[in-house]
Amino acid sequence: MLDHVRKDRVWAVVACLGRSQRIAEIFPSRDAALADRAWREQQVRAYAHFLRTAAQPAPRYSVTPIRRSDLPRSWKPLPALGFLRGSRV
Repeated sequence: MLDHVRKDRVWAVVACLGRSQRIAEIFPSRDAALADRAWREQQVRAYAHFLRTAAQPAPRYSVTPIRRSDLPRSWKPLPALGFLRGSRV
């Protein structure tokens, strides 16, 4: 039974923008999720000036375990700066 629980658990990189939260990406391991979070944070830092001049808030990222079954049916991965194209977090 524990094996089934482990297979259902994934690590999610969660994007937070204000009070909104959205699962940006999922990974089978915590290390992979942490690496993705670091990459996303680097992308936000690289575009920090643009975000300020465009009056766009910068997302914050966190990593948390979730069950695969808790993903919304219409879930799709979120690009690091996807909210800039009109995709709200």
